[in-house]
Amino acid sequence: MPPVSGRRTTTVEFVRGSMRGGRRRARAWLPSLFTLANMACGFAAILVSFRGEYRLACLLVGLSVVFDIADGAVARLVGAVSPFGLQFDSLADLVSFGLAPSLVVFALFSDGRDQWDPLGWLACFVWVACAAIRLARFNTTIDPTADKRYFTGLPSPGAAGVVLASVFAFADAMQGRDRLWVLLVLVVPGLLMISNVRYRSFRSLVSPKSGKPYSLVAAAVVVVVGFSTVPVVTGCVLAYGYLLSPLVMPLLSPLERLVPDRVKEVLS
Repeated sequence: MPPVSGRRTTTVEFVRGSMRGGRRRARAWLPSLFTLANMACGFAAILVSFRGEYRLACLLVGLSVVFDIADGAVARLVGAVSPFGLQFDSLADLVSFGLAPSLVVFALFSDGRDQWDPLGWLACFVWVACAAIRLARFNTTIDPTADKRYFTGLPSPGAAGVVLASVFAFADAMQGRDRLWVLLVLVVPGLLMISNVRYRSFRSLVSPKSGKPYSLVAAAVVVVVGFSTVPVVTGCVLAYGYLLSPLVMPLLSPLERLVPDRVKEVLS
């Protein structure tokens, strides 16, 4: 089909399924393999949460976050961004960051009891609904002229990170107890997903074509060392720090002038 006249063109290459040549077809499907791994980890997290292995479920959703970051980076690296990949990624995210976190929390608080829990059901449904709305809004409001440094609303992997860090840190203390915790852990990040609050995007940090590998390597080293030594503290600092970043960053803005220009250029 010929392109519609007047449509804005971009520098991203859309690889069509009808392309011939095994090499180009393999390049087009490579990002989808990471998306499939993302979905597989989310699905596995749901299954193990029903067996009471909540921390393992959290680790699996954490792997989903890694694969979710990787599929976008690989797609941009090989120039294989496609409408199919965009929709497939959103469906995988709904499983890994919509269904999985809510069901992990629900299984944790139900604690194996087969009883009607309206508050838990409602909180989990609000989370899933907000995640679905967030992903649908993201797919339908892609603006090539928008500031790529920010997301509108809390990204679903970031919201899932809050749930995972909370379950990983407080599962033993909260299992089968205070239902108010469900509201704080699920409903608050869920509503932030569909809010208009701007959250910093770190695509430039993880992009393989950014030309600034030092920031990526430094961030990876810090995260790996943190999770290797104090995983609970590292997870809570990252998750809650990002959740509160729209409030914290304006308070730290007066310190911006103390940061060397070289560091600002790397982080921009």
